[in-house]
Amino acid sequence: MNKNLSIKNSHLLEFKSDQMKIPTVFHVSEKLLPDQKTFDQLENLAKDERLFHHIAAMSDVHPKKGRKNPTGTIVASKKHLFPQINDTAPNCGMRFIRTDLDETSLSTEKINALFKELVEVIPTKKYLGTKISFKDVLEICKYGSRPLQEKFQTRTKNEIENTFERGNLMTKENVSDEDIFSSIPKLFLHTAKYRTGILGAAGNHFLDLMKITEIKNNEIAQKFNLRVGQYIFLLHTGSGLIGQYASYMYTPKKKEHLSQQIMFKLGTAFLSAETQKIYKGIERKIREYENKDEFLGYDADSVEGRMYLTAHEAAGNFGFANRLVLNHHLDHALEKVLGRQVDLDLLYDMPHIMNRKETHFGENVWVHRNGTVRANGPERMKGHSLFEQTGEPVFIPSSMSTPAYLGVGTNENESSFFSASHGTGRRAKVEDESPKDKEELFKNMEKAQVRLYNAASSGVILQDSSYYKDVEEVISGMEDNKIINAAVKMQPVAVLMY
Repeated sequence: MNKNLSIKNSHLLEFKSDQMKIPTVFHVSEKLLPDQKTFDQLENLAKDERLFHHIAAMSDVHPKKGRKNPTGTIVASKKHLFPQINDTAPNCGMRFIRTDLDETSLSTEKINALFKELVEVIPTKKYLGTKISFKDVLEICKYGSRPLQEKFQTRTKNEIENTFERGNLMTKENVSDEDIFSSIPKLFLHTAKYRTGILGAAGNHFLDLMKITEIKNNEIAQKFNLRVGQYIFLLHTGSGLIGQYASYMYTPKKKEHLSQQIMFKLGTAFLSAETQKIYKGIERKIREYENKDEFLGYDADSVEGRMYLTAHEAAGNFGFANRLVLNHHLDHALEKVLGRQVDLDLLYDMPHIMNRKETHFGENVWVHRNGTVRANGPERMKGHSLFEQTGEPVFIPSSMSTPAYLGVGTNENESSFFSASHGTGRRAKVEDESPKDKEELFKNMEKAQVRLYNAASSGVILQDSSYYKDVEEVISGMEDNKIINAAVKMQPVAVLMY
């Protein structure tokens, strides 16, 4: 074990070296600890005197290519916003959709027919998605997903009420078009007209049909209208190119694709003269920090800090918008295949990547969740008619073929800044029996009785169960640390993924 680690309990360890200003608290067992690169990145981050209290690391903590901070972390600061702490995908997130379907109403043949239809109407990799107008784009930036709910007359129940922050991340009051234009180039916004309704080809974005196999907490399951045998859909997407483009304007990070480099240069060339002047200063900072170990931070009250936050929140709203449009297409695909309107009801839609001002340890701080979710207990969900009774819903999927869990946040998880894992996370060491190619992957999926659709990418084999941590051990640790109360266990039935 690392010499700078101390054991607090069987699922809680503290990491603190002489160079670190604050500790990192791992909410995991020794068995689930990450690799050395993750420790190195966390040690480097924790040298920063601008950070608050401690870094919380969850069970799915791991390094990600091109990022300075590991996924699966929660980091707070009293005054500063750090674009390099979060991934360049604001409001990458998940949506949990309840249905009135079970095995009696959805046969294997119908599932196959449905997913063949979904391959057509829910593209994983596509240049043009569901077209919306430039006015729609601005409305989404300012007001979140509600404008598209009204535009498409979506039929899913509780679609706004049960979305995080009612589907709108924008915190600035009376935000204007000019506020948006001074934070995100118009060219980027025009691109967003064509980019909703795309599942995504990056990472493990997916649409899963799952069956509830076990109730862990009867009271919560009843309040959530969930039962054994019921089918639900779990949808995982990002905020699309608009999220990436907006993030790149403020983040010291090498551009990953030529198309993004071109868009970045073109977009910033057409900013107003006043904004150009401010952005030149940001650009100098970005160049300065590209190869530094230190993290670029913006004072949240500075002009640059306000611009960054506006861009982060406006672009993040496209995560909600994208999932709403995909849900809409799912709704109509179900009706086409089954010959009737299926009763769809949103349990929750929540982001994995966000910056929010919250109160923790008696201070108002900026919380950066990077590949983690908020997991408030009932007390912190006052004002929501359902979640103030249960706590905030948390979904913890694992691999494509292993069980997933639904839990709720508790009133006692201050140690994680009232946050939880957004999945089980990858193993530090991959098992020998991992599939060598897609043929082996499909055999594994067949053995697990899970159907996989699309699977066009070569990287899809990395979603095999051999790459993921044990979900039961992860959930056990989260419950021991009073992060969540597990409510429902689910098994994947069919998966759509690139």
